[in-house]
Amino acid sequence: MTSPDILLSVRQLSLAFGGVQAIAELSLEVRRGEVLAVIGPNGAGKTSMLNAVTRVFDASGGQILFKGQDLAQVPRHRVAALGMARTFQNIELFEAATVLENLLLGRHRFGSGAWWQQLLRTPALTAREEAARGEVEAVIEFLELSPWRNALISSLPYGVRKVVELGRALCTQPELLFLDEPASGLNPEETRDLAFWIDDIRSELGITVVMVEHDMSLVSAVADRVICMAQGRLLSEGTPQQVQRDPAVIAAYLGA
Repeated sequence: MTSPDILLSVRQLSLAFGGVQAIAELSLEVRRGEVLAVIGPNGAGKTSMLNAVTRVFDASGGQILFKGQDLAQVPRHRVAALGMARTFQNIELFEAATVLENLLLGRHRFGSGAWWQQLLRTPALTAREEAARGEVEAVIEFLELSPWRNALISSLPYGVRKVVELGRALCTQPELLFLDEPASGLNPEETRDLAFWIDDIRSELGITVVMVEHDMSLVSAVADRVICMAQGRLLSEGTPQQVQRDPAVIAAYLGA
């Protein structure tokens, strides 16, 4: 029985690609309302863990429980509807569409009415579309994207694109948000802004955050708890300071 304080429970998770073991019997828990950072050297299995939990890949073994529900029994296209969202290492946006249009895609999980409502443009459908636009505008304001609302993604600098992808994830109104290397490619000022947003996402929006990240200054600034992975396994767990001082973590990074 999963505690109500535990939003996500990963039990003995394994993931293999042919003869390569990306994750080996990994167990971890994500508590409601926390910012959990997952760190580790390249090849540690961090992104593979995210891909398994969000059903991009089928796990080779183990169990993933989200709000007590076994995700192995959930079709991939229904994962977002449960209240999970994520960003990716490589930005996945529609470059020929505007910022507003990309964010509106984040409302897709809430549906757009029956086909006959769309055909007849019923008042109920119009009200639903206006509500979706209102939610998107709130995210635009939250992330200070107003200057780029109608700009094509292809015309935007890299840092703004990263924020747009974060915004699209927020438009799904998740309970659990996965961020895969959100600070990658950002300059120091953009990284500081990101730290404030992650804190506000947790405190103002009430969203639990799991963040895979290499930037330890960001991890130290926003994470309540840190998990270090190495070779697909859990190596260390604790506060940012505890994990950074762990001799096993130092050895994993430096090869000592």
